Amino acid sequence: MDATQRIISRHDEHMSPNYPRFPVAMVEGAGCELFDAEGRAYLDLFAGFGASLLGHAHPDLVEAVSAQAKRLWHAGNVLHTEPQTRLAEWIGHKGFGGRSFFCHSGADANETAIKLARRYGRVNPGAEGPRYKILATEGGFHGRSFATMMATGQEAARKGFEPHLAGFDHVRYGDPEAMAEAVDETTVAVLVEPIQGEGGLHVPDEGYLTALRRLCDAHDLLLIVDEVWTGCGRTGRWFAHQHAGITPDALTLAKGVGGGLPVGVCCMRREHAELFDAKQQGGVVHATTLGGNCLAMAAGEAVFRVIERDGLLEQAAALGARAHARLERMAAEVPGAVEARGRGLFQGVKLDPSVPDTWFESAKDVVRAGLDRGLILGAAQDEVVRIAPPLTITTGQLDDGLDRLEALIRGA
Repeated sequence: MDATQRIISRHDEHMSPNYPRFPVAMVEGAGCELFDAEGRAYLDLFAGFGASLLGHAHPDLVEAVSAQAKRLWHAGNVLHTEPQTRLAEWIGHKGFGGRSFFCHSGADANETAIKLARRYGRVNPGAEGPRYKILATEGGFHGRSFATMMATGQEAARKGFEPHLAGFDHVRYGDPEAMAEAVDETTVAVLVEPIQGEGGLHVPDEGYLTALRRLCDAHDLLLIVDEVWTGCGRTGRWFAHQHAGITPDALTLAKGVGGGLPVGVCCMRREHAELFDAKQQGGVVHATTLGGNCLAMAAGEAVFRVIERDGLLEQAAALGARAHARLERMAAEVPGAVEARGRGLFQGVKLDPSVPDTWFESAKDVVRAGLDRGLILGAAQDEVVRIAPPLTITTGQLDDGLDRLEALIRGA
């Protein structure tokens, strides 16, 4: 039995089978490469669902976490710590000056934003009493907890968990008129992704977020922007909503903000953060024990520092444009590739297996075949192959990965 199979056998004996895992066991990473238990190298174009934003074992992250590990891991959130403060400063300075709550994941961050909206709706009720309904979008993805799976606009995320939590409606993504028509006296917030990630890498038309901002202002609604996928430089700006020139009421982050460690963030406008103020509210209304632990905060602070120091926003924009142009050529020239989607280093190509001379039945087939070629990709909605590499990827690595992707789609 080889090393990989030994790991898989032990895993299958003791791990809950939540995930449909590939028969590969990774043991090491360096930059944009991963290495399995047999020593085989893989070019990583998906970065652990975008979380390894600076690649694997980045020396600055290793140094930051190692140094913090020798000082303090966790003190509890009734005490102040410097690492939390530093990361909150980075997020505020690069964003809209908001105040951050730290938790563990994107679902946690979106749960926080949903609770914020519920608090806002009680303080600012409608004609029928406290407002509570949140408008989200078809195809959107915001998590798998009881509230966030209802905000998620994909039935598969909540199937089998009835009875469901009430207070969520879904409208067509990219359609501000449909969102406006859905507003009623119980509506308190709009929750939206600047680019739909799990929904198929949909980039809305220019003006969509601006229209949602106007709608929320007109009806006293909170605009919550879910940047779990798109935050921290992936699209070529610190946060993807900045492309539209708007300011949300709350911003949620996860994945890349911790560089691979579990960090979730809900950053709120300063006046809205008071809805969680323990002194003003007469006690704690939202909390978490390990959110904002010092190791994770040290990693997050290093992520921001490296992105700024190394010009990775500009690199994400330039390499993203290069990748998008290449994917557009694929869509025009390669049978089965029909549409390029994305912005910055968050890119994808839609596939159509009904096209003659194609070998695949879904995007997942291409992802599986990529592993055999030493290439790590992602899939969305069975029809889109996604790439979300570390922001540190080189031009040569990106071109190599796209060459391999094109060969995969061609069946070469």
